Amino acid sequence: MSVIHAGKTSGMSNREKRNLERSRRVATEGMVLLQNNGVLPVSVSSKAIALFGSGARRTVKGGTGSGDVNSRVVYNVEQGLEEAGFTIGSKKWLQLHDENCTKAFYAYADNFAKIVKEQGWAGVMTAMTDPYRDPQEPAITDDDIRNLDNHFAIYVVARTSGEGSDRKKAAGDYELSEIEVTNITFLTEHFDNTIVIINAGGVIDTKPLRNLKGIGAVLLMSQAGAAGGLALADVLTGKVTPSGHLTTTWADSYSDYPNASTFSYMNGDVNDEFYNEGIYVGYRYFDSFGITPAYPFGYGLSYTDFEIKTSDVKLDGEKVVVTVAVKNTGNTYSGRETVQVYVSQPQGKLKKAYQVLAGFKKTSLLSCGQCEELEIRFSLRDIASYDEEKAQYILEAGKYFVRVGNYSRNTKIVCALEIDNTIVTEQLANKLAVDTELSLIEADESKFISYPGEAGQKAAAKVLAVDASLLPVRTVDYGSAPELMTTNKDYTITLKDVLDHKAGLEELVAQLTVEELADITVGSARGGMGQNSTIGAASSACPGAAGDTTSDLIESRGIMNISLADGPAGLRLSKNFVTDKDNNIIEGLGDSSMGNLPQLLGIPVPERPEDAIDYYQYCTALPIATHLAQTWDLEAIKEAGDIAGEEMEEFGVTLWLAPGMNIHRNPLCGRNFEYYSEDPLVAGMCAAADTSGVQSHKGCGTTIKHFALNNQEENRTHSNSHCSERAIREIYLKGFEIAIRESHPKALMTSYNLVNGVHAANNCELLADILRKEWGYEGLVMTDWGTTDPAQQEFKYGSSNAALCIKASNDLTMPGSQRDVDDIVHGVGKDFSMAQLQACALRVLKLVAETYQE
Repeated sequence: MSVIHAGKTSGMSNREKRNLERSRRVATEGMVLLQNNGVLPVSVSSKAIALFGSGARRTVKGGTGSGDVNSRVVYNVEQGLEEAGFTIGSKKWLQLHDENCTKAFYAYADNFAKIVKEQGWAGVMTAMTDPYRDPQEPAITDDDIRNLDNHFAIYVVARTSGEGSDRKKAAGDYELSEIEVTNITFLTEHFDNTIVIINAGGVIDTKPLRNLKGIGAVLLMSQAGAAGGLALADVLTGKVTPSGHLTTTWADSYSDYPNASTFSYMNGDVNDEFYNEGIYVGYRYFDSFGITPAYPFGYGLSYTDFEIKTSDVKLDGEKVVVTVAVKNTGNTYSGRETVQVYVSQPQGKLKKAYQVLAGFKKTSLLSCGQCEELEIRFSLRDIASYDEEKAQYILEAGKYFVRVGNYSRNTKIVCALEIDNTIVTEQLANKLAVDTELSLIEADESKFISYPGEAGQKAAAKVLAVDASLLPVRTVDYGSAPELMTTNKDYTITLKDVLDHKAGLEELVAQLTVEELADITVGSARGGMGQNSTIGAASSACPGAAGDTTSDLIESRGIMNISLADGPAGLRLSKNFVTDKDNNIIEGLGDSSMGNLPQLLGIPVPERPEDAIDYYQYCTALPIATHLAQTWDLEAIKEAGDIAGEEMEEFGVTLWLAPGMNIHRNPLCGRNFEYYSEDPLVAGMCAAADTSGVQSHKGCGTTIKHFALNNQEENRTHSNSHCSERAIREIYLKGFEIAIRESHPKALMTSYNLVNGVHAANNCELLADILRKEWGYEGLVMTDWGTTDPAQQEFKYGSSNAALCIKASNDLTMPGSQRDVDDIVHGVGKDFSMAQLQACALRVLKLVAETYQE
């Protein structure tokens, strides 16, 4: 009999209502105003307004796949504007497009059902590799706009993406379609102003908008979750002044990205991904190679103006402290501003980017004329560079110019930190040597961006001398292998004995057999990915959750299982499930978190007993991770985490399989919406804030993912990421390190891909050496779902192995299969030691014990 946490009331709960409003407030903070000629904000008028575009009624709340959330309600743009008091005069066009989309979806669904019935699980994967997309929208005609308010029209461009496939550099995806351009042009010719709303989780090509006369404003709504339409209306009407800033560079042209022609499928090879851009990712590349973007990293407009003055820069030990006064100099609107601090490092033995983000902070809401003083701190260690030759993080001799502003291309030099001789901040060992020759690009200072007065600012900058003695070198001891756990207790130790402090957890582990230890280190599913029991809902305790740890030792050892739930933008659970009178969950009844997929795969729908009981698990769809990051407000992100944590606690979920925090290396990555930024500092601090919110709830934890270099979706399970160790450490691992040091997430998920020739899930140097020994991480490490499953077809690179997971200190293989258990049992003494297996099982049991501790 399962322990049921869900409620029996079908109506909208107070928690749902409260969290919807909280999500709405957070959503307003992450919307980015890209252009405005003064048309925004708009006022409600007596005349009906023009609302068009694919996202007007079919607003995208978030990405697909594991990023989806089964929310009770989702407010689209049309509903949000109507709630704000607007009358929509273009409903005939909206209805036509809606009907066309409905017909297209049913046709797609019928074909999908046919494929699934023919191919089983292999057919299911077509939903990822060839996802449904809305058809082309109808043309806007004179009849559609007759008698509408001619002051402005609103057009909503919508895009969706998800796991399993990368976005396409094509019309209707990265690029605007011909009909979109035609319709927007039509509106600019018939209205005084056209307001374009971008309802997308990532970058799109805005060149047609930037070159079109009559565009009054462009607002990045992003994908704002269940309350998205309401939040958008708050911003459009000035109820909330926009304060979001980009966390990814929007290029003028796709070809401007350094890996434009080689990313993922673009060069015809999805087996090998060569990170030839090295450390020059995002603004680091655009700034260092003198390329002007459409919208720079950190950019965002407001309805008001701000004055940013740096009053002081000082050294406090190894910390740099920048004090900045921010004043709202406007005379109409209150607003918030984000102060960003960058550092330009001296060129030396190592080539460096023009500048790197070192710190940031957002003001409170400032009324007109109000001023606030902010203090932004960062460590000198955090701006050190990795020298592969000596396996050291170093601060080379020279001047480090500190820059302050409100986006990357709008800063002033406020100080110079001077280092006389190279300082070694950390002595490590090279662990992730590249497995092939790379053609790394290198910046030339002559191409660096500049601006009028920069040279004068450098010459006039106050110089602070850095005392090397304040930065003693840290040397990592990679230590020895785990020791075998033993006990002299001769009775059968249970988890209750541990919780009652009658025995230690290590003693419980010491009594377990190899088979029991293997069970603990493998998820509860025993059919493997693709079997009916694990279709997106492998949890026996929390229907719709992605999986459980084993329940095989409940009777013998009292070791309960814990549930793990998907959804980086909220929990993805079944909205409704059914039990018998004894609380046994009846599979096949209620609403699956995966729709009718179980039935398509042949799972029969059972008869509903007369005494059946309905339970409900409605969760809040939050803004996507990129949207959260665009708030630049760690407290707002922490609140989003608090919302997720509250719902985890309510429904009995121990681990949230989020946040995703891979780097926005290229705008075509299908899962960029799940990730925060192109910058590792932003990614790390956002993940830490999210984690703090979740883990403020008893027994709840995050699972930061995907570790590491999971930056493409095409062939994601069998691709090899070839990257220099310097770039891996400075760009792709740095955010994870920050999140771990700042917030101690309870779990971490490894990625599907190989890192320099070794599967991330089996990579001892990545997991045992860097993660655990260099960073001191003591939490649980798990695989992504199905990482160890045999490939269904021939691939250049094979699958990872459950036994090698144990060797690498990857504690938990998910969702689990009997083959995984067998591989671990047979691997003792061959692939790994008994002590290593015990250490992995101990970390799983620590989390179980924390979950059930009174």
